[in-house]
Amino acid sequence: MCGIVGYIGHRPAVPLLLEGLSCLEYRGYDSAGIAFVQANKIHTVKAAGKLANLEEKVATQHSFNAMYGIGHTRWATHGKPTEENAHPHADNAQTLTIVHNGIIENYEQLRDKLKSKGYFFLSETDTEVFSNLLSFHYSEKKDILTALQCTMQEVEGAYAVVIIHKDYPDQIFAVRKSSPLILGVGQGEYFLASDIPAFLPYTRSAVFLNDGEIAKLSSNSWEVLSSTDLKAITKEITTITWDLQAAQKSGYKHFMLKEIYEQPQVIHNCLAGRISKDMKVLLPELDSLDIPKQIRIVACGTSYHAGLWGMHLIEKLCKIPVQVEIASEFRYREPLLPEGTVVFALSQSGETADTLAGLRLAKENNLQTIGLCNVVGSTLSREADRIVYTQAGPEMSVASTKAMCSQLVVLFLFALYYGQRKNTLSAKEVSDYITDLENIAQTLEEALPKFHADAKHFAKKYAHAKSCFYLGRGLSFPLALEGALKLKEISYIHAEGYAAGEMKHGPIALIDKDFPTFAIATQDSLFAKTKSNILEVQARNGKILALVNDKNDIDTEDTWLIPKAKDALSSFYILPALQFFAYEVADSLGKDVDQPRNLAKSVTVE
Repeated sequence: MCGIVGYIGHRPAVPLLLEGLSCLEYRGYDSAGIAFVQANKIHTVKAAGKLANLEEKVATQHSFNAMYGIGHTRWATHGKPTEENAHPHADNAQTLTIVHNGIIENYEQLRDKLKSKGYFFLSETDTEVFSNLLSFHYSEKKDILTALQCTMQEVEGAYAVVIIHKDYPDQIFAVRKSSPLILGVGQGEYFLASDIPAFLPYTRSAVFLNDGEIAKLSSNSWEVLSSTDLKAITKEITTITWDLQAAQKSGYKHFMLKEIYEQPQVIHNCLAGRISKDMKVLLPELDSLDIPKQIRIVACGTSYHAGLWGMHLIEKLCKIPVQVEIASEFRYREPLLPEGTVVFALSQSGETADTLAGLRLAKENNLQTIGLCNVVGSTLSREADRIVYTQAGPEMSVASTKAMCSQLVVLFLFALYYGQRKNTLSAKEVSDYITDLENIAQTLEEALPKFHADAKHFAKKYAHAKSCFYLGRGLSFPLALEGALKLKEISYIHAEGYAAGEMKHGPIALIDKDFPTFAIATQDSLFAKTKSNILEVQARNGKILALVNDKNDIDTEDTWLIPKAKDALSSFYILPALQFFAYEVADSLGKDVDQPRNLAKSVTVE
């Protein structure tokens, strides 16, 4: 979602704010702005569109020597993506200015209340309601922390807010509730950000703020307070182990392309430290928990597709019933959650609002929860009973690629881990699966350049389709869903993923010569069934691009050959092929691959 930066220290603030916002562009945004204090006056510069527009406006202004300030990239929720709606937003009295991520759910009632007291509003945003409500309480309490405490008691929803105030020179205040906010601790300088890359060039020391905590920064100190009683809280400083180079393009045209190519290394990283010398799976995070009687996987988007894939494998290898839930539906049902159910919450960022809400629902029902997450210190990692990190490294492209690969590896490890604990798998079976997993990384690395070249070839032929199907069966069905999602996300071509056997139940009516189908037809136990579904499409003059292990297996318009692998391991070839295809189609159409329209990296609001 939106990106927040804040800085106070010994360097000029404006260049640092712009640099920090640039590091957060991958999150998706439609406008940007900064605010800083100079000569006891709050200056604000905002622009619609890309960050370059803001940088151009800043460059035309007088030189700035402010040593602290705040910045924001906005992804529109309330109000159109205009300069008026861009952050930062001031109060009517121009005494304070804030940036805000999240949604204030009761903003209409609060706005009406403030209007009755004479306040006016210049934007359509819920953020301006927060700034004026804070100003109202400050006018009564004459203390910013008490005013912030009162504001938090009235505001409903998710938010991370950073504040500068004329009456508190050389200080920045921040608060979070259900929206990520991280404090970077440097030498005589401090940072606030939605994500670590914004301050990583300057410090690796991070403090992760929890819900209801207030951060108070000056140029030579920082502290975190409880919003309940405004008393100081002792916080742990976490050292970030990855560097900025891991979050840069390294010569690739787009982050997405780089991250597809990183998947062999991701497989290595996911396995690191999790395989014993005697070829058993080590997940010490789970050793003290009982074996689940059943599992609910709660996730959204790509993580949901990974969960569907994991369901197949877990049920097959360790005979535990699994149900996969779309988090945004799960949280609003009254799900039956029997004793012994363990809820797996999957989220790359660990900040996905609906997934976190599903996790909290599980905890309210006294169920054990396990988080599967890529981001150390994220909300999911702190709230789940146990956390298993996917260790994929920073993923910058909005369209997820290597994160899904890492989720598949860890879900595979879950299946093997519970299989060895339940004795549904023999020691030899576990050892063989582990060996195959370890070997797949090397063969995948060798295969990726050919996959990429093939994707370029097929993209030229299919890039101008208006709609298409992706078909798969068994473990390939979730991959068909993911392939369709990737194409939709970055090329804006309408695509739908289907279980191949469902084609006859309605969708096949859409097939004609201008409606292509991408079929995953690798050699597995369901190959003959998938081949029959392909023949049904061809009988209706539909063009087929088939992903196969042997070009003699099937006679289609186009066949895309990938290496053969045992059972589920084939998925680690199929997935990057689908990703390369979507990437090349989008790139050939001139789309903004890393920052597709209307999308954000982390969906931190409903």
